[in-house]
Amino acid sequence: MAPTGRSSGYRIALVLLLSLNFGILFFDRNALNFLMPYVRPDLGLNDMQVGMLSSGLSLTWAIAGFSVGRISDRMGSRKPIIIAATLAFCVCSVVSGLAQSFLMLLGARILMGAAEGGVMPVSHSLIAAQVSESERGLAMGVAQNLGSNVLGSSVAPLVLVPVAIAFGWRHAFFIAAAPGLLSAAILWFFLQEPAREVRHADDLPRMSLGQAFADRNVQLCALIAILLVSYLVCCWAFMPLFLTETRHWPADTAKWLMATLGVSAGIGSFAVAALSDRIGRRPAIVGFSLLGAILPLGALYLTDNAWLLSGVFFIGWGLNGLFPLFMATIPSESVDPRLTASLTGLVMGIGEVIGGVLSPSLAGGLSDHFGRAAVMWLMLGLCLAAAMVGCGLRETAPRVLARRIAPVTAWV
Repeated sequence: MAPTGRSSGYRIALVLLLSLNFGILFFDRNALNFLMPYVRPDLGLNDMQVGMLSSGLSLTWAIAGFSVGRISDRMGSRKPIIIAATLAFCVCSVVSGLAQSFLMLLGARILMGAAEGGVMPVSHSLIAAQVSESERGLAMGVAQNLGSNVLGSSVAPLVLVPVAIAFGWRHAFFIAAAPGLLSAAILWFFLQEPAREVRHADDLPRMSLGQAFADRNVQLCALIAILLVSYLVCCWAFMPLFLTETRHWPADTAKWLMATLGVSAGIGSFAVAALSDRIGRRPAIVGFSLLGAILPLGALYLTDNAWLLSGVFFIGWGLNGLFPLFMATIPSESVDPRLTASLTGLVMGIGEVIGGVLSPSLAGGLSDHFGRAAVMWLMLGLCLAAAMVGCGLRETAPRVLARRIAPVTAWV
């Protein structure tokens, strides 16, 4: 059912604003990765401490994603939570710039994960309440992937690294906080809470979270999250080293090959989700997971044609567009939509904890024992396993279900 009381212009602006806000969040989250060459020598960090900074943020991100989502669903209020979270991660960025030791920086990153983790579940619940079912996949894809990839992956290094070179890495963290203040102000004046009567038939009995997680689709989405988050972080952590040190691509070539992934993810943020609205969620999950297999295979065997390899990277990384589908869209369409924030936080949290925290260590161990090619084979196995799991999904795309019902209705 299409939402009432909101113009199409408002709904478009809502999705774009949430995408911008999440992009600013990722700008802050990724800032340390791009600034690490300057932070590490200044604070005297070792490799283990660098890894702990990443794992600490991922862990609290996952916990916050679930807990804040539950609070939002119970309160029935989204606007105050998302604005408070936006202001909180701005503060954490400033504290990161003030850090004088590893422990202070670790504390800032842990708090940043706690602040940022709840933003996406609450954003998806706003979309589920105010965007029509037939456009939900596209809207959630744009909100989660477009801004985060454009700002967090492409713009962040172009802005932060020159600032760090010119003025120092601390000033770069201070600058990273500024856009969040502007975003919070825009959210305060523009964002409207969904009307109670639009917010999914509150007169019906509410499904418990346990009952919702017992649904096969929700369980399969959580498993897919583990597999594809692992694929994602293994690629980001080890692909640059594999390209430069194992396949001996020049560093400048490797840089552009990795940049191709950001372009692919930006386009996939709306293309994959929109396609799933039309062909169905299950075919999209299965098809793009299988397509992801060409990326590690290309890295393994295409050693003399950078242009061809960049095309393989672009196409294979299209599976990044699936993340909003299995983290939010399919769960919200499968069970009680009033639990959208809770389910998004739960699925995202499971994928983040097991995939984001544990899989890099597993991949590193395999690399130490068998060489970095083992990581490429691990990525191949992960995306193939995700495709197999996706075959078990129950179709939920409203347009596809409507087409299936139409012929039956015509015969009645």
